[in-house]
Amino acid sequence: MYGQETNMREQVVEEYKDDLTKLLRYLPFLEKRGGKDVQQFYEGDEQNKVIPVPVYDSTLLAFVKEAKTTKFMNRNYPYIYRRWNLPDPAAERKAMESATLRDIDLFRGIISKYVLGGQTKAVMWTMAVEERIFVTALTKLRSLVFDYSKDPKEMRPR
Repeated sequence: MYGQETNMREQVVEEYKDDLTKLLRYLPFLEKRGGKDVQQFYEGDEQNKVIPVPVYDSTLLAFVKEAKTTKFMNRNYPYIYRRWNLPDPAAERKAMESATLRDIDLFRGIISKYVLGGQTKAVMWTMAVEERIFVTALTKLRSLVFDYSKDPKEMRPR
């Protein structure tokens, strides 16, 4: 049984390590920003007023674009939310903080909800930054994936 557990860990680490490394580049940006810092509204100039349109920080948009290309995307994230009973961001953070490497689908579901959901309901991206969902997910994944790495001398991205 112990051998199967170790093998599963190694498979998960190998599968997600590269994608996680890509996303960890954005962690310092996400840690510094509050939700309102990543979104402004364009309302036109003084002569030509238009309906307010949200304009997002280019680094946040780059993070979203990069996240959409990773293995962390799961279009079936509502199922994960029902299974874990995650009614609000506080429950999401609590579940992530107590998760283990075996719960990788939890992280996939939460990241997917905010990245994919933001394509149709743009406030989702702002909420994820404001509620520190991306920060919690990336920080916990970093500790899980790189602490279980096969090579202890491997440099951990910080």
